[in-house]
Amino acid sequence: MSDVLFYHLEGRPLEAVLPQLLEKTLERGWRAIVEVGSTERAQAIDAQLWTYRDDSFLAHGMGGGVADAHQPVLITTGTDNPNGAACRFFVDRAVPQSVQGYERIVYMFSGHDPDAVAEARLAWRALKGSSELTYWQQESNGRWVKKA
Repeated sequence: MSDVLFYHLEGRPLEAVLPQLLEKTLERGWRAIVEVGSTERAQAIDAQLWTYRDDSFLAHGMGGGVADAHQPVLITTGTDNPNGAACRFFVDRAVPQSVQGYERIVYMFSGHDPDAVAEARLAWRALKGSSELTYWQQESNGRWVKKA
């Protein structure tokens, strides 16, 4: 059974939170897929992951390349898993439809976007019963609090 973590972004933007969660994923020895809702946002996340910290970068690639299978983190708008990822992130309005084939699903949505919140509620209902679901809400200081 896959773990599904819902991250309700409030205080800090996706660009500040996603790299930290990806680093933790890689520390576990897992590969990751980041599924994004649009090509434009995938390109923006790609650029941001190379420069989010002055003292390091997060090795990754954009989906659709010949080296997809070798990427520790792969950013894509597709639904496949070419790098054999154990963890799949859904960001920027990409919504999980299934948890099959993953140890962990991370669904991140903005609390400032009413449509994204509504989609998250629908996804929660759809996935409930098929997985272990947890809901994390971000406080204004960036700290995560488990709410469900």
